[in-house]
Amino acid sequence: MFKRFSLFALFLMALVAVVPAFSQEEAVDYEMVDPAGQTVEFWHQHSGARAEALDLLVADFNATNEWGITVVASNQGGYDDIFQKITSIIASGGEGMPSLVVAYQNQAATYQLTDSLVDMNALVNSEKWGLTADEQADFFAGFFNSDVFPTFGGQRLGLAPNRSMEVMYFNADWLAELNAAGAISFEGAPQTPEQFKEAACAAAAAPFSGATGDAANSTGYELSIDASRFASWTFAHDGDVFNYETGDYDLNSTGAVDALSFIQSLYTDGCARTVSENFGDQTNFGAGTTLFTVGSSSGIPFYESAVADGAGFEFGVAAIPHTSEEPRQNLYGASVSIPKTTPEQELAAWLFVEFYTTPEQQSKWAVASNYFPVRSSSSESPEVKEELDTNPVYKAAFDLLQYGMAEPPVPGYDPVRLEMGNALVAIAEGADVQETLDALNTTANDILDSQ
Repeated sequence: MFKRFSLFALFLMALVAVVPAFSQEEAVDYEMVDPAGQTVEFWHQHSGARAEALDLLVADFNATNEWGITVVASNQGGYDDIFQKITSIIASGGEGMPSLVVAYQNQAATYQLTDSLVDMNALVNSEKWGLTADEQADFFAGFFNSDVFPTFGGQRLGLAPNRSMEVMYFNADWLAELNAAGAISFEGAPQTPEQFKEAACAAAAAPFSGATGDAANSTGYELSIDASRFASWTFAHDGDVFNYETGDYDLNSTGAVDALSFIQSLYTDGCARTVSENFGDQTNFGAGTTLFTVGSSSGIPFYESAVADGAGFEFGVAAIPHTSEEPRQNLYGASVSIPKTTPEQELAAWLFVEFYTTPEQQSKWAVASNYFPVRSSSSESPEVKEELDTNPVYKAAFDLLQYGMAEPPVPGYDPVRLEMGNALVAIAEGADVQETLDALNTTANDILDSQ
């Protein structure tokens, strides 16, 4: 752990020492800027059907905007790929910076260590170009406020075009079989960790009758190694991964220890295994050989396809089983941030973001992408209402929005996430939970202190 931390700390020190060539010393008066004829390079991570839907949205903007702005959207790999590209550009002085980029909150915070992003408050609140008070109020408050950073004096470093949530996927038919056989003591989806383990262990011993995969390969839970799984199970055990009062990581809190001890017990008792290939949990779930997975609600259409191509059973999503009175759901999503380039490009990028987040476009985008819309009025649109009425799995996830909470939006969270994944692997393999989390917490706070 220490070697990786040292290398990252050296990188950050070099990064912070850089004064970007495109940095603007004085606030821009966007009221006086003319965005006509600008080209906006938009870096995103979408692929497949989502990329096609985004291309249609971009084409609509390009054909209809009154300023002759052209948005050029391009897939630049995954979130980590984009983060590495942007930090490399910043470190080399800013040449080649896109006009608009997807960024998680912690990534935006890292970019802003070198004053590389536009504070969008001036654009959002602009009398000429911005959102009215009613339009701002139409955003779901949690989504709208998630990109305002107290650590940067209240700067807005992004705006949310979509959000998703960690949910538990479950094979409803398999659970019904286990209940009918007397192998579990409850009906429907498990609501507590104890019920989850009861069903997971029963499934490992009693394969699903409708499975199309190898019955000998059956398991109760397939864990994908990701910091968001770490956070989600910790939230569900009434804990958090960050102490917002002290401003420190809290990765060895009681909730985290309980959550990771629970995960370890699933492995110890032979009721869980680790995902061995990309989307292997999704594939095995569809084949009927994995009872439970935990992942993003935005994966619902991919699970639908996996099940349709596999064992064809009834499946659903539910809150991650929790020890708290109410669910505590990990709500997340990348926003779009505007790097500092020129005032004309910055304004042009904002005008596209404004278009992207209109209720009309949000209605289309939510249905096409299976993300949650960020505007309240979009939820009442015919497109979204039809999706909620006809897709009970999507509706079940949508109804959990009220229980959302978030991972920490602090600089340097990316390398901390890697360390959280490493700790998750070690604990699954039998490492002492408390010792592992104590070491993880020390490393995480060392990284935080280096910012």
